[in-house]
Amino acid sequence: MNPLTGPLYALKGFGLIRRPSLRRFVLIPLLINSGLFIAAIWLSSHYFDAYMTQMLPEGYDWLSWLLWPLFAIAMLLTLFYTFTLVANFICSPFNGLLAEAVEREIKGIAPENSTTLLQALKETPKSLWSEVKKIGYFLSRAIPLLILFFIPGLNLFAPFLWLIFSAWLLASEYFDYPMANRGIAFQDQRQILKQHRVSSLSFGGSVMVLTMIPVVNFIVMPLAVAGATALYLEKIEGKAS
Repeated sequence: MNPLTGPLYALKGFGLIRRPSLRRFVLIPLLINSGLFIAAIWLSSHYFDAYMTQMLPEGYDWLSWLLWPLFAIAMLLTLFYTFTLVANFICSPFNGLLAEAVEREIKGIAPENSTTLLQALKETPKSLWSEVKKIGYFLSRAIPLLILFFIPGLNLFAPFLWLIFSAWLLASEYFDYPMANRGIAFQDQRQILKQHRVSSLSFGGSVMVLTMIPVVNFIVMPLAVAGATALYLEKIEGKAS
């Protein structure tokens, strides 16, 4: 699949959440995400310099001009993705409703087994448990990667591996909502995304870039849910073997 598909659908997500019919589904995720990102920005600005001084390996000062921005991006992504997980954990019932609303907007008909706000709130424990499983999947892979940052020599490759991993995790996070609405289990979702690896990674990478842009990162969560839903419906659904 075209690697530009992911960025195009990330932009399409921005257009979708601006539609009047979807605005009410965006409000709660937007408010929660904005509050958490303000906290993330404050923490990163407060501890960033000290962290970067400790992370640069001794003897590699001559590479500081290259390693500094890579370590900076990796650290900021670690912090912002952690806050993204927290935001999605809190907003999971509302993000599922947003994914349904996007499907209704795109197809012109309500999806099967559509959910009301009251039903979504009743199913909050189930939604939160699904998020807990995703966090467990994230941690089981993130911790070994984070350890690489502390191993001299190997930590030169850690930022690149972390960027790829972050793109994959963000794709897994946001494609979960349209697929979970169809009853597709998380382990099966990963297999579907692997069949569409290029578009999945390019979408996750696009979301990752948007996460790093001030002000834009406040609307990343609803934007990504909308974009992932549109991409799944129009390019992935029915094409996984």
